[in-house]
Amino acid sequence: MTVVASKYARIANDLYQTEPWATRVYARHFPVAGRSFWEPAAGNHLIADTLLDEGAASVFTSDIAVYDRPHHLIFDFLNDPRTVDCQADDIMTNPPYGAGNRDAVQFARLALARCTGRVALLLTAKFDFGNTRFDLFRDNPRFAAKIALTDRLSWTLDGKTGTEDHAIYVWRGIDEPTAPPVLLYGGKNE
Repeated sequence: MTVVASKYARIANDLYQTEPWATRVYARHFPVAGRSFWEPAAGNHLIADTLLDEGAASVFTSDIAVYDRPHHLIFDFLNDPRTVDCQADDIMTNPPYGAGNRDAVQFARLALARCTGRVALLLTAKFDFGNTRFDLFRDNPRFAAKIALTDRLSWTLDGKTGTEDHAIYVWRGIDEPTAPPVLLYGGKNE
């Protein structure tokens, strides 16, 4: 696949919905049955709904804005100093990326600090590149897997594919045994 520049004008707090197939890919590799989740960039709850469909016990939703569905909490994950007690085992979300992925980097670091369970983030396929992120990947014993998505996502849910490749990055819980990270794959029809 070739990466081409997007002609989409970015808007602050815009809604980037995650097609359910991407969450199902995660659930195939990391079963969610019986686990509780925090979805801190919940948007219209497509990740949350799919996690529940795949057997998650519960999903606590929060976001910086309300789109079509209310959340358990309005919460700015990047800037709100409050502690959130959502009783979740894991975090899974499609966080804001920001210029140069800087918001996504901060989001990943905060998610790992706030969650002792698994953290799964949908990010650009090249997110793990670069020497400023060694603490998230190379030097992080919690880093468990990169799930390369073999199909492109349609953020607008209209079937038109995006312009960039993505992956789901997974960090294990602090109580899980460490192992070398693995590279996995998944797509719409797998």
